[in-house]
Amino acid sequence: MERPDLTAVIDAAAEALVGVLDSAVSRHRLAVSPPQLRVLSLLSIRSEINVNGLAELLDVVPSSASRLCDRLEAIGLVRRTADPRDRREVRLAPTTAAEVLLAEVRSRRHEAVRAVLERMPARGQQDLLWALAAFGQAATMATTVNAPVGDA
Repeated sequence: MERPDLTAVIDAAAEALVGVLDSAVSRHRLAVSPPQLRVLSLLSIRSEINVNGLAELLDVVPSSASRLCDRLEAIGLVRRTADPRDRREVRLAPTTAAEVLLAEVRSRRHEAVRAVLERMPARGQQDLLWALAAFGQAATMATTVNAPVGDA
C-alpha cells in the first residue's frame, strides 16, 4: 500500500479545521463580517498598529483598510487614538466590546475543535499533539531562518 502524501494530508486537515472553525462562528449571527473579524483579531494582537500597517497585513490598499476600520469604529468595536510620540500618527485598537466579541468567537471555536477531538481515540489525540508541536516549531524556525537580518 502506497503511503499518503503528507503535504496533501496536512492540506486536507487544514481545510477541515478551517471548516470546523468557520462553522462554529457562522452558526451564530455576529455583528461583523469575516473580514471585519480578521481586522479585530489582528488589532487585538498588534497594539501599536496604524492603518498602513493593517493594510499591509491584510494585503489591501490603505483606503480599503481605513473603510473597514470606519465601519468597525461606527459600531463601537475599534477606536482610533493619536500616537503619544507623534500626534500625526493614528493608532488603531479594539474596544472592550471587540475583546468580548473575540473571546466569544474563540470560545465557540475551541468548543467546536474539542467536539472533533472527542471523536478521536486518545492515542490519536496524543499523536496529533506531538505532531502539531513539532510542526509549529519547524514553522517558527523556518520563519526565523528566512527573516531578513536588517540593512547591510
